[in-house]
Amino acid sequence: MTALAPTTEAELAEAVRAAHAARTPLRIAGGGTRSLATEGGNARAVGLAGLAGVRLYEPGALTLVAAAGTPVAEIEALLAAEGQALAFEPMDHRAALGTTGAPTIGGAVATNASGPRRVLAGACRDHLLGVRFVDGRGQVLKSGGRVMKNVTGLDLGKLLCGARGTLGILTEVALKVLPAAKVSITLAYSDRSEAAAVALFCAALRTPYEIAGAAWRDGVAYLRIEGSAVQAEHRLTQLRARFGAAEMLEGGASAELWRDLRDVKHFAGTGPLWRIGVRPTDAAGVAAALRERTGARVSLDWGGALLWAAGDGLTAAAVQGAVGPVGGRATAVRGAEPAAPAADRRTALIAGLRARFDPAGILNPGLVVD
Repeated sequence: MTALAPTTEAELAEAVRAAHAARTPLRIAGGGTRSLATEGGNARAVGLAGLAGVRLYEPGALTLVAAAGTPVAEIEALLAAEGQALAFEPMDHRAALGTTGAPTIGGAVATNASGPRRVLAGACRDHLLGVRFVDGRGQVLKSGGRVMKNVTGLDLGKLLCGARGTLGILTEVALKVLPAAKVSITLAYSDRSEAAAVALFCAALRTPYEIAGAAWRDGVAYLRIEGSAVQAEHRLTQLRARFGAAEMLEGGASAELWRDLRDVKHFAGTGPLWRIGVRPTDAAGVAAALRERTGARVSLDWGGALLWAAGDGLTAAAVQGAVGPVGGRATAVRGAEPAAPAADRRTALIAGLRARFDPAGILNPGLVVD
């Protein structure tokens, strides 16, 4: 089936109206960097590369508005020229999924893609000011505004952020941007178990020193501090006094480490890869259970609240057996069948929203949203 490649919002809306009338399922491909497991092989792909370009950028107001198909790299370059950045550090899925294409800002918002700095700056959702989108009927809707003080009424953008295209196809997003950190330093604490790493993270994140990243991989716990030169030096001194000496990474070495952690490059490959959200205090127990039952390899981010697990034995049943008892949420990212979420109020709410925004069920049908 020929893919749809609209170049305007009106073209996209017309195509969705036709699909709604014919009950033709659509698979929103965006920039093509993520694999979407949707029901049936007859879903028609919708590419958004034709809806691209920065519509508004006001550095003084810390505001950016861009079409959904705009590459993230283009936006990051524009912001860097003004000493600014997307504080939520959107993940680039290509290494983990073995895909090509170009990550787009619409894809980042649709998946609520948020990197290690979430522990300090919040998620993508927290920086979203407004959206334009086409719902499952082909209606063009707008929510929010271009500056925070103009955001009134129902904030539908918060619903679409993370809905993975199941409530509507984003055409434009407005985001708050922030000044980029002038200095980034990473402290690396070796020979730490997951439990010891989480204990370190919990203690460090309770301090006033604005930890901008807390992750664990291969027995090493990492803490990132950012700011001006004076701020970074003060925070470094205080953290060393509280938690002891550690190897220090600066500049390019620190930036590369956190890019790799953000993009889960250490688990690049073809086998099953799961993304698991848990309470940080449950992370070590879940990791131990997965290792014992499946031999999985594990890493931690977000101070222990985000757990990545890779390994051939990671079936949906095995993952749910480890995650379910602690109330965690697991998503199959690569090489495994997604697990159906347990029936609860949350899944009922998601189903109700999908029925409201997409009554014919044509937008990414069968895609699990957790």
